[in-house]
Amino acid sequence: MARRTDPFDIEITPELIVRAYRAGIFPMAEDAADEDVFWVSPEWRGIMPLDGFHASRSLRKAIRKSGWTIRVDTDWHGVIEGCATAGEDRSTTWINATIRAVYGELFERGIAHTVEVWDGSDLVGGLYGLAIGGAFFGESMFHRRTDASKMAMAHLVDRLNAGGFALLDTQFITEHLASLGGVEIPRAEYEERLRQALLLEADWWALGEKSERA
Repeated sequence: MARRTDPFDIEITPELIVRAYRAGIFPMAEDAADEDVFWVSPEWRGIMPLDGFHASRSLRKAIRKSGWTIRVDTDWHGVIEGCATAGEDRSTTWINATIRAVYGELFERGIAHTVEVWDGSDLVGGLYGLAIGGAFFGESMFHRRTDASKMAMAHLVDRLNAGGFALLDTQFITEHLASLGGVEIPRAEYEERLRQALLLEADWWALGEKSERA
């Protein structure tokens, strides 16, 4: 189910975004050039079970040998640009100027976060999302090197587990997420899991702020 609203009738603010996520709703745009934003509450919701993330032996081996570095919350603009840019795996994206601006404000307030994969001085992959209570709402990910987005997700799961999070919301399930253990659950079950997760006070910084070798 999707409910659309004219952005000129309702101002899209950081406060509105947080209230929407707490209610199980999130915003999207048709594509990056579209000015409109609509609200989405899927009948089936994608989640990544924090005790069910699957990293194959080949992926773990690739991670160990990559020599890449994981950083957190150091390059918001680089990550949002990577996620909002069309590439070989997508012809368009849903991240428009409104979403860029309001999530940038949420990042400045410490609600939106990034996981970044660096090869030296090159940002080669990453993801971003919102941490509210004990729920993390994954928004988008990108990669410029093979396995970079998978590496970002692996670190995200480790960080959420360390910080006492109970829910990793992926919104939808793609083939990529399903290969890592992502599943779909009905809206009613999602809303109950969300309710319980929002009662928690999880700690995004439980693993610290330091960069780490992959």
